[in-house]
Amino acid sequence: MSSVAVLTQESFNEHRSGLLPEQAGAPVAGPSSAEDEDALPTYKEAFPPLPEKASSPEGSQEANNAWTTKIRPLKSSIITQVFHVPLEERKYKDINQFGEGDQAKVCVDIMHKTGAHLELSMAKDQGLSIMVSGKLDAVMKARKEIVSRLQTQASATVAIPKEHHRFVIGKNGEKLQELELKTATKIQIPRPDDPSNLIKISGTKEGLEKAKHEILLISAEQDKRAVERVNIDKVYHPFITGAYNKLVTEMMQETGARINVPPPSVNKTEIVITGEKEQVALAVAMIKKIYEEKKKNTTTIAVEVKKSQHKYVIGPKGNTLQEILERTGVSVEIPPTDSSSETVILRGEPDRLGQALTEVYAKANSYTVSSVSAPSWLHRFIIGKKGQNLAKITQQMPKVHIEFTEGEDKITLEGPTKDIQMVQTQIEAIVSDLVSRMDYAEISVDPKFHRHLIGKGGANINRIKDQHKVSVRIPPDNEKSNLIRIEGDPQGVQEAKKELLELASRMENERTKDMIIEQRFHRAIIGQKGEKIKEVRDKFPEVVINFPDPSQKSDIVQLRGPRTEVEKCTKFMQKMVAEMVENSYSVSVPIFKQFHKNIIGKGGANIKKIREETNTKIDLPAENSNSEMIIITGKKANCEAARNRILAIQKELANITELEVSIPSKLHNSLIGSKGRFVRSIMEECGGVHIHFPTEGSGIDAVTIRGPAEEVEKAKKQLLSLAEEKQTKSHTAELRAKPEYHKFLIGKGGGNIRKVRDSTGARIIFPTPEDKDQELITVIGTEEAVAEAQKELEALIKSLDNVVEDVMTVDPKHHRYFVARRGQVLRDIADEYGGVMVSFPRTGSQSDRVTLKGAKDCVEAAKKRMQEIIEDLDAQVTMECVIPQKFHRSIMGPKGSRIQQITKDHNVQIKFPEREDLQAPPAEAPVQENGEANGEIKEPVDPTVPKKCDVIVLSGRKEKCEAAIEALKALVPVTIEVEVPFELHRYIIGQKGSGIRKMMDEFEVNIQVPAPDLQSDIISITGLSTHLDRAKEGLLERVKELQAEQEDRALRSFKLTITVDPKYHPKIIGRKGAIITQIRTEHDVNIQFPEKNDENQDQITITGYEQNATAARDAIQAIVDELEEMISEDITLDSRVHARIIGARGKGIRKIMDEFKIDLRFPQSGAADPNLVTVTGRPEQVDEAIDHLLNLEEEYMADVVENEAKMAHMKPFGGGATAEEPRGPSKGFVVREAPWTTNEKAPDMSSSEDFPSFGAPVATKASPWGPKRF
Repeated sequence: MSSVAVLTQESFNEHRSGLLPEQAGAPVAGPSSAEDEDALPTYKEAFPPLPEKASSPEGSQEANNAWTTKIRPLKSSIITQVFHVPLEERKYKDINQFGEGDQAKVCVDIMHKTGAHLELSMAKDQGLSIMVSGKLDAVMKARKEIVSRLQTQASATVAIPKEHHRFVIGKNGEKLQELELKTATKIQIPRPDDPSNLIKISGTKEGLEKAKHEILLISAEQDKRAVERVNIDKVYHPFITGAYNKLVTEMMQETGARINVPPPSVNKTEIVITGEKEQVALAVAMIKKIYEEKKKNTTTIAVEVKKSQHKYVIGPKGNTLQEILERTGVSVEIPPTDSSSETVILRGEPDRLGQALTEVYAKANSYTVSSVSAPSWLHRFIIGKKGQNLAKITQQMPKVHIEFTEGEDKITLEGPTKDIQMVQTQIEAIVSDLVSRMDYAEISVDPKFHRHLIGKGGANINRIKDQHKVSVRIPPDNEKSNLIRIEGDPQGVQEAKKELLELASRMENERTKDMIIEQRFHRAIIGQKGEKIKEVRDKFPEVVINFPDPSQKSDIVQLRGPRTEVEKCTKFMQKMVAEMVENSYSVSVPIFKQFHKNIIGKGGANIKKIREETNTKIDLPAENSNSEMIIITGKKANCEAARNRILAIQKELANITELEVSIPSKLHNSLIGSKGRFVRSIMEECGGVHIHFPTEGSGIDAVTIRGPAEEVEKAKKQLLSLAEEKQTKSHTAELRAKPEYHKFLIGKGGGNIRKVRDSTGARIIFPTPEDKDQELITVIGTEEAVAEAQKELEALIKSLDNVVEDVMTVDPKHHRYFVARRGQVLRDIADEYGGVMVSFPRTGSQSDRVTLKGAKDCVEAAKKRMQEIIEDLDAQVTMECVIPQKFHRSIMGPKGSRIQQITKDHNVQIKFPEREDLQAPPAEAPVQENGEANGEIKEPVDPTVPKKCDVIVLSGRKEKCEAAIEALKALVPVTIEVEVPFELHRYIIGQKGSGIRKMMDEFEVNIQVPAPDLQSDIISITGLSTHLDRAKEGLLERVKELQAEQEDRALRSFKLTITVDPKYHPKIIGRKGAIITQIRTEHDVNIQFPEKNDENQDQITITGYEQNATAARDAIQAIVDELEEMISEDITLDSRVHARIIGARGKGIRKIMDEFKIDLRFPQSGAADPNLVTVTGRPEQVDEAIDHLLNLEEEYMADVVENEAKMAHMKPFGGGATAEEPRGPSKGFVVREAPWTTNEKAPDMSSSEDFPSFGAPVATKASPWGPKRF
């Protein structure tokens, strides 16, 4: 790797003993002798020459460029270093795998991990050269990785004194990490409890040497430092520290040593001094000198001062003691607080003790403690609302401290003697006044009833307080006390007492009952938005009904209230549950999938009617589902009625019957067949009957067949015959035929295959579209029947393979019918008749010759079918149906669906006329001459003749066309008018018309709402007469809903205003709005705080239901009351420790605020007093927090003072004499053998020859070496 300086034993010894001999000389003040002159550095030593290229006199320009190019890269943050790994130290020595294998993977991993770029190359000696590019920290990390992963590791140990280990580790291990990164090694330092002093280093040989060198340097540096401990009697510590620590600070500045004197609260006599040996020795001498002097010259006197007055002698944070020490030089020793002694000792020089004693007594007697007798229950009345009464007194006498102790019938006063008497008189007057007009009463109520007396959100107790103008104290749950105290006006106290006792006695008569109700019914009992349970609660207002949390999965519903009411409510709810159980009966009805749409009806009319009339819930399977089951839920009788009505619709549509056939259950699987093949073939063959087998393993023999009566009988016979065959001897055969022949083999309506089955008795199964093998036909039955059927089928298939060509005559006028719609009719014929090909002559030729090609039987059948179609076409007539053009689009339906249905149902063709352009301007009237226009006589228009644009043309058989015309006329829309209040129109239309669109889609009508400027109440509904009644009913139902919503909106818009001091607003809002959001959610209200520019900054507006708004107001008031009990105190904390108290990202301050439940406010930058910190919270918590903060300040200030002292005494770069040392006139920096020694005059600094520039122009006052770089 890179070269390192190795620290030998000799050089290490020199380090331990101090500077090298040539460096130990006196500082240069000027050459006084030859020896001194020899000690001076030479010019070349002080100013090393520039690189050769730059130093050549003839190439000064090149020198400038060379320097410029060398300096510029320093501006880049990217550096490049080359590391070399010798062959013997390489981990991966396989030369054949260079650039691949494990070594390459490791390099890629290092690049990903560090972000540095690596380039590897192989040296001639098979060593590895690695060029690393990137930012400095990335290169250092990559270097460490290279060493540990690409180089073999060695290890070594180095021994240094145990006490030096911590300096190798550094603060938070930073020094150790830096050392490991710098040397690319792993350094293991023994734990503090390990007696070993050996440090283990592992890494490359080069890295080991470098790490050892660095560790030994650190140890050598620490050998120069010293620690001294001096035992000084505790009583003399104040004389060493001096008043406000001034003396000890001066000593530290003078000596440069650090002096640690234990604080007065710590009972230690040891003073610790650290620093350089000379500094420590000087500081110790100074301390001992002071100690000896004071010990010799000081005397003591002891005086008695009341224990209660000690704190006045001490003063805030001991300031008074420091003040006496500063003024008189006397130390005042106060006994500890836990001691009962009242003796105060004064220590100092005899002539100063008198003055100190006078000051001690003056401080002790400056304050007086007095007390006023007052019943404890009157204390809060004396204090007044928000402390108003006390504020008046304390404003006049700010130095007097008034203390109320809970549970004690006295008030303690503390302050200056002259002020105390005045305050005492005022408070005694207040007490006597309150005693004369206030009263209290105590009642005993079981704690279990306390929360009911309070009521939800404190509703009950707040009402009693407001009504009787009293204060009621109900003990908290954790006190387990049954004593309730009422205080206030004597009459109000008696009335409140009476009411509370009545409430309590009523509660004693209450009972609690648990009802078992299945959890699945809980939501139904509660109802949407709690509507149903609200009805129950309104009916039984004295009963409290509690449902368990859904997550608890509990069935217990708790009822509480007066005994009789609870019983009544229980019976009522039991009846509700019984109805729900009865209504939860469920039945499944299998209905053919094709009839589901008929059961639903247009726009859901049929299913809605059945649901309403039978009071049941009916669920149909999804359209894309294969299920045929319709599930009906409700009362058993209602479910049966709904079931019968649904089955009746199906029966009416298809004459459906249902019967059961008994087939041994052991045969069921064989009858169903693989993947249901056999049973499916029967169902398809018998017109889609539904065959239902019982669940496997149930042992039930009954098989249900449902469908049209004839088809059910047919399916029954087939099932029974198949079962009989299975019971006797079943035989199976397989044969193959092209899929296009299958339809022809089956025949129209299964006629062909039925003939084969009837003649042979065998069952023939064709593949379904889902089967993989589409050519496989299966024959089942007795051996003889299967053989005979197989023979017949093979003959049929063989004949189909025998392709013939035939010709028939078709009139050209009918050709278009067959080839229209891309030959759809011809495709249908090909599908039905074994893929027969029908060729018509080309368009335009008048030929009537049509060619048919395919199997003989298929061709014959197709020919017959085409003859039938031609007969139908010849019998066609054309009829006209007159319907106004404006209704045509409605008749067509969405995407022409209605017309397509009529065309399909009646087998007719329908042609609509071209639309008349209503927007086109009327043609210009021709000029008439002699009553003629352009020479032609204009005939008058006959009003009885229909317009061309209104005539719809139908083609088909006469009877079919007539039926189709009736169907078209039934589709002509009708318009009715419905009266709807104008103010509801916008809600019916909905957002962006969504509401009205939904109704139009649901009822298949057009709804026209009048324009807003008409102010009309009439809404028009246009549609089919069958749909209008339902649409009108739906619209009126929507109107009812909207009117109900309007009423609810009016109830929700109740507004209530509460006055709250703006300073409490942030607390009510909470962090990120947490508290106000909780109140809004809990009470379902909207809470609006005043805007910045509002006049009434103290008004908070609550909007919602009246009872919810009142409850939310009470919740806010409760928070305000709690906040009003809080106090704020200002304390002085040195601004230098604020940052440490606040902590990183406010972590420290948040911890203090959470721990003491207080709020802390630090001064903003530029504040008048940067040390002022405000603490807000409950009094006891504020006091604790202040103590904690002052302790933190004391702890952190020690570090601050130490750091400042360090900075103050830090020697300037290059060393030099201290300020106190005498020094002669300075001659500047002197060197030997300088270029100007031959010439007496000073060098010309503006000369570019003497002082070449580094690429920048040289200002006359600038440094000759260019700008400084930091």
